[in-house]
Amino acid sequence: MSTSFRISDSASRQLVSRAVREGTSSTALLNRLIREGVDQLEHPGIVFRGPVHDRRAALAAGPEVWEVVARLLELDGPMEQRIVVLAHRSDLPDRKIRAAVSYAREHGGEIWERIGRHRRSSELARQT
Repeated sequence: MSTSFRISDSASRQLVSRAVREGTSSTALLNRLIREGVDQLEHPGIVFRGPVHDRRAALAAGPEVWEVVARLLELDGPMEQRIVVLAHRSDLPDRKIRAAVSYAREHGGEIWERIGRHRRSSELARQT
């Protein structure tokens, strides 16, 4: 879908300046900012970290979402019970764990890919 936007001169200068620093186009940067911004509005407490080529959803002042989900997968029982257990075993409040779960439900492919990548990397490290 092609869309046209009018943004202020100030916002345009900021966008161009940041895009140049990141070595990307203004359009690509704007696209990323919109996606991440909407995700942050939809999932309060979620932020994005990492370089342009490897952005990751994370809890504000906490671990990345995939790490929370991976820890939950290590536990037994219904999800609500897993959340309570993880909150008790970690320094994460249950509301933050729920925020990670909510994001993961909507973006499962991204989270599962990251978990799989970490598992493969850990397995390779064990083998060497």
